[in-house]
Amino acid sequence: MKLKYDVLVIGGGHAGCEAASAAANMGAKTCLVTMDMNKIAQMSCNPAVGGIAKGQIVREIDALGGKMGIVTDRSAIQFRMLNRSKGPAMWSPRAQCDREKFIWEWRKQLDNTDNLDIWQDQAEELIVDSDPNSTPHLYVKGVKTIWGAELHAKSVIITAGTFLNGLMHIGKRMVPGGRIAEPAVTKLTESITQFGISFARMKTGTPVRIDKRSVHFEDTEKQPGEQAITGFSYLDIQHPLMQLPCWTLNTNTDVHDILRSGLKDSPLYNGQIQSIGPRYCPSIETKLMTFPDRDTHPLFLEPEGEDTNEMYLNGFSSSMPMNIQIEALKKIPALRDVKVYRPGYAIEYDFFDPTQLYHSLESKLIKGLFFAGQINGTTGYEEAAGQGLVAGVNAAIYVSSNTQDTSFSNPLVMNRDESYIGVLIDDLVTKGVDEPYRMFTSRAEYRILLRQDDADARLTEKAYDLGVAKRDRYDWWMNKKKNIEKIISFCNNTPVKPKDINSALESLGTTPLRAGCKVIDLIERPQISLSTMAELIPGLAELFDSFENRKEETIEAAEVKMKYAGYIEREKIIAEKMHRLENIKIKGRFNYDSLQSLSTECRQKLKHINPETLAQASRIPGVSPSDINVLLVLMGR
Repeated sequence: MKLKYDVLVIGGGHAGCEAASAAANMGAKTCLVTMDMNKIAQMSCNPAVGGIAKGQIVREIDALGGKMGIVTDRSAIQFRMLNRSKGPAMWSPRAQCDREKFIWEWRKQLDNTDNLDIWQDQAEELIVDSDPNSTPHLYVKGVKTIWGAELHAKSVIITAGTFLNGLMHIGKRMVPGGRIAEPAVTKLTESITQFGISFARMKTGTPVRIDKRSVHFEDTEKQPGEQAITGFSYLDIQHPLMQLPCWTLNTNTDVHDILRSGLKDSPLYNGQIQSIGPRYCPSIETKLMTFPDRDTHPLFLEPEGEDTNEMYLNGFSSSMPMNIQIEALKKIPALRDVKVYRPGYAIEYDFFDPTQLYHSLESKLIKGLFFAGQINGTTGYEEAAGQGLVAGVNAAIYVSSNTQDTSFSNPLVMNRDESYIGVLIDDLVTKGVDEPYRMFTSRAEYRILLRQDDADARLTEKAYDLGVAKRDRYDWWMNKKKNIEKIISFCNNTPVKPKDINSALESLGTTPLRAGCKVIDLIERPQISLSTMAELIPGLAELFDSFENRKEETIEAAEVKMKYAGYIEREKIIAEKMHRLENIKIKGRFNYDSLQSLSTECRQKLKHINPETLAQASRIPGVSPSDINVLLVLMGR
């Protein structure tokens, strides 16, 4: 059987769902190939979305017309805004989700997407053809599946997660699989690498799952969510589920002693696992070895859903023998009678070197072939979803362009000062990875510009022009934009007099006025908020009352813009300076092997990455500022 499409998406995880949705929304006839339609967007590890920098990515996905924010809001059972005590550049939304409802919300989104088919099957072989008149001369034609179907397409997006030659570990036991109780994909890697695309192995892990009925909650500390739910989507999404607490507890020396006794059988330490795992989400055994002087490590008990007793023990990721895991858990007072649904395990899987990709996430070696998600060396649902959306948009653009060029024109490529997704992809294709990549605010040099409150300001109009964001989202943003401008204009033009405001200023612990000023001058003070001023200035309160939707979000966005205007402007100036280097194209201009004035490492890295611009070259590890100066001089010649 043969089926024809514009875009094929291989894998129904977070990257695959966003990719399929985006491509179909842009009008491409799309097919999502997944091994199990009932596990669409399965949360293989923690049933949570967002967190430090990850929350910003989800808001960017939503601003671009993606679905992750909508699905999260509709399936959230706890919401928190992290880092409220810090500046707004660090605020990060996070939600605990109902795992099963998250899956079915995604199914609803996909089932109601025009131009999108779902095919339950397993891709086994990549179909590639050649054209001697194009560069590169290889181009993708589709895939063959294990059941004998041939799915042909102009573009293919690989989003296979941890399934490529996946191997699971619990103690000395090893079982092939891409996720617990699910088979590995055994031939697809080889069908891709035969065309010169290189791969390597990575490792990740997940903790034990616990029966809630066996927990002594009196020995834990309750951690409720926030009552005022901000949410992820910029659209007016309802939050229909019951809000549930999490609980905190700690390991102790007895726990550690039992875990140490099992290290000889730990796949991480007996040589069984050779690949590298995530530095920032270590297993409990890695914590013991890395921090030998610590007597305790924090753990978090998190609900898996409204209607289940299954709980996730955050902080206890492990691949040690199951008896060691359970014996150690029973030494924690709250878990002395613990019952376990399944132990933690580690999994090794194939990934592809992301420096083999353009910023569009298209392969440099096979035209029309895109990679997104964990197979690019990342970890995390949010990083995967962001890549998936970009790959889906660019696959649709590629299909519509019918280009014969080396790289198709006008792909969606976001600058580092434009989005965290842009930072993520630039890091991957420019620097590559030697461990699973996780996004942090510290990776973004322009994080004051990349706040969670203004993702729509940065991205929605661009997404609407591309066709991936629809009219309803665009209208929401334009209405919010208009209201933000009204607030700022009011504050810029409304005077206040000392006699009308000083008593209130003194009660707030801030210096009284000696002369009149504008409202904006007071808003810039750290002790004063727009909400406070609305209680004192009737005109401002009336303005707020005129907003029909998302009033609090609009007020917060306006306040951040006014309070941090100086910092924002300074960072924009710095970003503009870097854009000058972004505009200097160097690809195809040099034979790097012949440039003896560059260091040997620099020549090797430039030849391997073949950067598009001088700015990208400057971000490659091993390329020094003096090397960039040499290239600038040569450009001048």
